[in-house]
Amino acid sequence: MTTSSYVYYPGCALQHRSHAYEVSNQAVAKALGIELVELDDWNCCGATEYFSVKRLPAYALVARNLALAAQAGTEELVVPCSACFLNLHKTDSHMRQHPRLEQAVNEALEAGDLHYKPGSVRVRHLVEVIINDIGFERLGQLVRRPLYGLKLAAYYGCLIVRPDNVLDDVEQPMLLDRMIEALGAEAAPFSMKTACCGGHMTQISETTALEMIHRLVTNASVSEADAMVTICPMCQLNLDVYQDAANRMFETSYTMPVLFFTQVIGLALGLSLEALGFGQEFVSVEPLIEKIRDVPPARSKPERRPKQALPMPAMPQ
Repeated sequence: MTTSSYVYYPGCALQHRSHAYEVSNQAVAKALGIELVELDDWNCCGATEYFSVKRLPAYALVARNLALAAQAGTEELVVPCSACFLNLHKTDSHMRQHPRLEQAVNEALEAGDLHYKPGSVRVRHLVEVIINDIGFERLGQLVRRPLYGLKLAAYYGCLIVRPDNVLDDVEQPMLLDRMIEALGAEAAPFSMKTACCGGHMTQISETTALEMIHRLVTNASVSEADAMVTICPMCQLNLDVYQDAANRMFETSYTMPVLFFTQVIGLALGLSLEALGFGQEFVSVEPLIEKIRDVPPARSKPERRPKQALPMPAMPQ
């Protein structure tokens, strides 16, 4: 298998709470013939809050990573975190659109002997790299343990397709849904695929945050999903870690597993649970694993019921 190499910006979350995402990214990349070469001396993107605190230092903080990538001679930077992807893409885009911002940011970068020419580095999300560079057909050919019998809700979150349409349709993205089906599972008709998980709202207004989390899990449950699949570490954290708190608040008993998209790919490729970082989640994935554990690796797909659109559930009272 030919190996394709990409410069990779992991972001802070994957070094700590979302370590399972990083583990599964590396395992799946290797299985697909992708080499993820970590960007040397990268720094935090500032998440989303820093731009609301002081804009120029925020842009300079993000632009430093772009400058390091350009200095390394790469034309593409692959990012697995939706917040990091948004900040890096936004900074590059805004520097291109606003010459005065470009000048101010580069004056700040001079302190570290760096300079960034906007447009010189293309920022790409890891999901887009796998789907577009590997492709659905090739992905399907590499499947060793088809996810037959699973129904998965593709959850994109609010950041990845906004503010502009660089990845997929803003209101009805389908990349994850098509990936799920290429792996043998059924994509649930999940109507809240681009709704916000609350971000850091758990630290600001717990009641508001738990309402948002509960609404998402409720919708996934109504769609009869066995699990939710996400591409954002913050979304996974909120839906997984705070699901029990939302259950207590609304007197429900949901146990909806929330998986990273690379964990789902890895399962279909036949990789081990350990290699994919399973065991670090709060909501157990064991019922999901049991569902596919005894499924023979046949190439014929079972018949499926036609999809029906589901109504948006009302906000819990």
